[in-house]
Amino acid sequence: MEKVDFIHSPFRMPGSAAISCLGPWPKDVGIIAMELYFPAQYVDQAELEQFDGVPSGKYTVGLGQARMGFCSDCEDINSLCLTVVQRLMERNSLSYDSVGRLEVGTETIIDKSKSVKTVIMQLFEDSGNTDVEGIDTTNACYGGTAALFNAVNWVESSSWDGRYALVVAGDIAVYATGSARPTGGAGAVAMLVGPNAPLAFERGLRGTHMQHAYDFYKPDLVSEYPVVDGKLSIECYLSALDRCYSVYRNKIHAQWQREGSERRFSLEDFGFLVFHSPYCKLVQKSLARLMLNDFLSHPNPNTETGPYTGLDAFRDVQPEETYFDRDVEKAFMKASADLFERKTKASLLISNQNGNMYTPSVYGCLASLIAQHTPSQIAGQRIGVFSYGSGFAATLYSLRVTQDHTPGSGLDKLVSSLSDLKVRLDSRKKVSPAVFSENMKLREETHHLASYVPRGSVEDLFPGTWYLTRVDDKHRREYARRPQDHDLPAEPQLVRSSTATEHIPSPAKKMPRIPAATACPEAAVSN
Repeated sequence: MEKVDFIHSPFRMPGSAAISCLGPWPKDVGIIAMELYFPAQYVDQAELEQFDGVPSGKYTVGLGQARMGFCSDCEDINSLCLTVVQRLMERNSLSYDSVGRLEVGTETIIDKSKSVKTVIMQLFEDSGNTDVEGIDTTNACYGGTAALFNAVNWVESSSWDGRYALVVAGDIAVYATGSARPTGGAGAVAMLVGPNAPLAFERGLRGTHMQHAYDFYKPDLVSEYPVVDGKLSIECYLSALDRCYSVYRNKIHAQWQREGSERRFSLEDFGFLVFHSPYCKLVQKSLARLMLNDFLSHPNPNTETGPYTGLDAFRDVQPEETYFDRDVEKAFMKASADLFERKTKASLLISNQNGNMYTPSVYGCLASLIAQHTPSQIAGQRIGVFSYGSGFAATLYSLRVTQDHTPGSGLDKLVSSLSDLKVRLDSRKKVSPAVFSENMKLREETHHLASYVPRGSVEDLFPGTWYLTRVDDKHRREYARRPQDHDLPAEPQLVRSSTATEHIPSPAKKMPRIPAATACPEAAVSN
């Protein structure tokens, strides 16, 4: 499709498409920009092992985790999402009236009626833009992916008005004292969706599996803690992976056959693979699991040389009987070690250093992958993305990276915007396990209190972070933003959304750097 410029009119929102342009599918719909937020404090997993009195290596080797980010009581799901949205808008010099859809994926529920999305709308007030579709989407860790699919579908639908969609995935993952606690974490990801994206969705290539199970769930609406069946959760994750991969392969084979090709799809057809990451070791096992699937589906695998060397003993295993088969797991983890190093390991930076973020987890892995490669290294590659949420819901889909990696291109800007992830992770403050435990106890006791003023220190937050200032006697929450400059006073509070006369200052008005969105073109898995 040929690109059509905006026709600016006082009767149309800036960023919207000319009516005559709305028709055929826009080209290369996908992720244009990403932003990631994680807490400014963490606990070291090796120190947590000692504090918990467990064997050395249980968390660091057994789970593959090095550090775990966590929030004090002055951060909640609303503040996390406010922070990541404003950061994305500011860093990309975007105006709020250029967004026509905003959807939040989260399982961190602090209100059974009012959505996080409505809280974020306070950032839009100065722009005057209230014509923003979308709402919150919830199913464990899958909510962010569902929100992303909804955004892509909107851009590709007759409802699209030419503006961007904005997807936010955010959660605070906390567990009661015990074996699951070291698989916690917290964070939020914001993704700008539109046409001509550097990370474009491959049409028709989604393999989904959904099924009923009580592997991980949160029936106590007063508590942040889930009920977890750890073994069942792992079985559900791996069985969903098997089935999603099978559906995905069938669909891509059907596409290739229509194009006249009879070749077989394998893991080598993915340039990279990222997974929902409850803990890093499960991701490594998951890649090995996909190799097992390739091996079992191959009509005549070579077990004398190549990646399947020595695996002939496993030729007749039944996948559903191997979820906890140590011999199969060990053999295929060894066989897939090279694949893991080349295609997946780089994606585990945030997961290893910050922990499980629930809905943003797989997108933190995507951001980690992008941050640790140059534009030329990922240009033209197919990235497989496996998203899982307990209960359970899962999809394996693929993104195609644009071929254009020239300086100033969309891909170049995306890579550049994420290149500071390691620096940001290293700038966090380490706290002792005892302080971490005290914070968890405080959150447990105050999670649903009214008339509450948080006790956490604002000075421990990153500059530019939104934080909770108080909860009034009617459970209405108020927020302020820590200034970008340490020497400035705190920015004006974001008061409850029912008060329309008091709001944050408008963002700086700059020329967008991103083109306008118009073109007629052992622990619980989850969760």
